[in-house]
Amino acid sequence: MWRLNRVRYKHVGQSSKSSEELRLKRREQEKALRQARRDKQLVSKRLLLNEDDEVTMETTSGEQDVVSLLYKLQQSGSERETHLKDLSKALRDPSAQLTFIKQENSMHLLVSLLTGSNTQCRLHAVRCLHELSHSVHTNVAPACLPATPYLLTYLSGQSTKFTELCLYTLGNLIPDSDVVKEKLLAQGIIPALASCMENQRHNLAVVEAVGFTLSQLLQAKDAAEKIIPTVLTSCLPSQLLSVLTPDPKFGLAPAIECAWCLHYLACSKDSRGLLAQGALLQCSSLLSSLGGAEGSKEGMELLVCPLLRCVGNLLSFCPVDSLSSQVGDVRLVVALCAFLQAYLHTQPALARESAWVLNNLTAHSGEFCSALLTFNLVPGLMQLLLFSQGINTMILRILANVAHKKKELCVQLVHLGLLSTLCSTLKMADQEMVTLSLEVLFMLVVSGPQVVDEFVRLNGVPLLEAIQYNSDGEMRQRAVYLLERHLLSDSSSACTVDNVSSS
Repeated sequence: MWRLNRVRYKHVGQSSKSSEELRLKRREQEKALRQARRDKQLVSKRLLLNEDDEVTMETTSGEQDVVSLLYKLQQSGSERETHLKDLSKALRDPSAQLTFIKQENSMHLLVSLLTGSNTQCRLHAVRCLHELSHSVHTNVAPACLPATPYLLTYLSGQSTKFTELCLYTLGNLIPDSDVVKEKLLAQGIIPALASCMENQRHNLAVVEAVGFTLSQLLQAKDAAEKIIPTVLTSCLPSQLLSVLTPDPKFGLAPAIECAWCLHYLACSKDSRGLLAQGALLQCSSLLSSLGGAEGSKEGMELLVCPLLRCVGNLLSFCPVDSLSSQVGDVRLVVALCAFLQAYLHTQPALARESAWVLNNLTAHSGEFCSALLTFNLVPGLMQLLLFSQGINTMILRILANVAHKKKELCVQLVHLGLLSTLCSTLKMADQEMVTLSLEVLFMLVVSGPQVVDEFVRLNGVPLLEAIQYNSDGEMRQRAVYLLERHLLSDSSSACTVDNVSSS
């Protein structure tokens, strides 16, 4: 009755009402993180700049220029490269993009230049397609379908810049049209991405582009049924895992993209394949390293977030008896607490992610519960019980996990002042916090008579009596149970003994 329900968020099959409510709350809490990721253009479309375009992105041509340039491109000549380059700049204008796709045979002309023998013309043609793929108009993406088989074929090419352009163009086209996505799947985009990543594994710019394109696929509405199973049976998961560690020279970007891909895969109904490949151990080890690093690199939270989600979700599939070997070093709890403190005020949603993983980690493992005490992390967690935005309830669940494991751990929690803190949380207006506080208090009280004495000394009994008379339902029942079975009954017995002695 009093045992705290384990918070998993990734139950398979039917779940309890309380778990469903927690899952709904979590979805709401994730909105801020998703918005932050969109703002950083990690989900939205990418525009790969030319070296000579880095200073200004102003358009130099309009709709009339597109028509004129198309006419010129139909004529063979030495200036074709120049005309194509001018066309790519003209296609930055959204109205010019619509004008282009409405022109008869415009896309077939572009495809013919893309597949021709002139290397520079091919490069400028794919640049034109890249500009079109970045369009805000959703009807532009389907117009680019004649080019997609060639873009996929060119992923096996040797030119880094050309391959990048092909990848980002494909990635940009995916979200705008289900037709485009279905065609790309039928044309073999998943094996093409796997082959490209394998061949270009030492070229981190291309690896980043593969990660971006794959993440666009994995976020499709029907990804769980049509895409993720195929990806999981390919060599892509192992390739993604091999890129997780950030390169000190290149930066975080490739690792971030691959981590988000792994997160989408870990959200699938069955992630045991990822567990078998050591995904939980690798993500946990990287989190431990990032949490223990002095200072934080700019944008590190964009890597920490998907790693936390991977670990939290994979823990749901990890057998209890292999938890320690799958997670590895118990110092992961130190890293999680470090993230909690680091992001508490700047990004509370990410702090909640850290607390959620810590809860999942301690729900089944006495070893990780003991580690919180060994590394003296409990005092810092107790300070967060007065912090709102959903973090305090998750912290209280973590402490409940610790208290549930062993009576010895309950004694240590009491010595660290948890009873005094519970006296504060029992006064809160938040009913969930009060209910959880009553659960934790019960586990502490039944661990030994000295806990009862300490709670009485802290004037805790009047708090329970206030809940008994001023609350309804579950809170009142729990307060009454504690008072009648464990607190007032013990006090009455003590009074009787004293009276017998005095007589």
